[in-house]
Amino acid sequence: MIESNITDWRHTVMPAVFTWLKESKSGAIEIDLDATQKYAAGVLKAQGKGGSRMGGLVGSGTLGENSYLSSEQRVSLLKALSDVAKDYNVPLISGAAAETKEELAKIVEELATVGVDTVMVMPPKTKMVPSEEEMYAYYELSEATANDVGVTIMPYNNPDAAGYHSLSTDLLKRLAVLPKVTALKISTIDVSIIETLMLENRDLKVLAGVDTVTVHAGLAGAYGGITGVGCIFPKASVTMQEYVTNGEWAEANKISQALNSISYLDAQPLLMEYLKFAFGIHHNDAAGGLRTFGKKLTQQQIDDVRARYILAKERLELLDLID
Repeated sequence: MIESNITDWRHTVMPAVFTWLKESKSGAIEIDLDATQKYAAGVLKAQGKGGSRMGGLVGSGTLGENSYLSSEQRVSLLKALSDVAKDYNVPLISGAAAETKEELAKIVEELATVGVDTVMVMPPKTKMVPSEEEMYAYYELSEATANDVGVTIMPYNNPDAAGYHSLSTDLLKRLAVLPKVTALKISTIDVSIIETLMLENRDLKVLAGVDTVTVHAGLAGAYGGITGVGCIFPKASVTMQEYVTNGEWAEANKISQALNSISYLDAQPLLMEYLKFAFGIHHNDAAGGLRTFGKKLTQQQIDDVRARYILAKERLELLDLID
């Protein structure tokens, strides 16, 4: 086991790793578990300038093609990533969403059996917007289930890019005090939500989930964050979080500005497709980066992502932040 220098993973940045795909002999697209493990390990291995590393591993999230995976695919993927997380002594985090609270509870139970430590619970996948009490009951049952199976949960508010139902500030405050809620993930460019929550309760553990606002979220009170861009440029992402944690805002902002062109993609509806392609470019596997269960990118989108990646890489090279 590789020793970790992290005392509390919630004070760090964590990569939402991509699920790498390959073409089988029959021509079908399937998960490439070996490649997914390899790239996840590469991200966890990277160190910031201050010597710290990523504090957790997020698998089968929005960037991991979660919405397109079958239950069997998700289980095999998380079993593979659990081995990587254990090697680097970090918790494994995974997303979960369902239409009903009962379905969600079953997913939480299943994830606990494959080595997941914390479940990011997205709002219900319903067309109709649930009432506050319906939403609370949905999360309350997932928290009770987490308690029964020995894991924790992280309510996940992501109304901007992913189109999930929004969790109100009042609801987030109610959820935050449930015993098995280890943190709140706030994925929005409106960081005033984080500031409002922290003013109400300074002991809250809030994680930012949009790369464009890492520094601003830290100023508002976020402890750490979950990153997609950090999978592509882990040294830069970890170093930026080091500066945020230490309150070195000017230095953190230099990195944020260097990443600006590509971080922008993390707040777009096609964030998974965009960032996965950029990751493929970074690893000299652009074709693999375009292989997804999601939307197929147009040539204009491909050209835009490539230009944004190149600009970010050039800026980071000047800061000595390319791995």
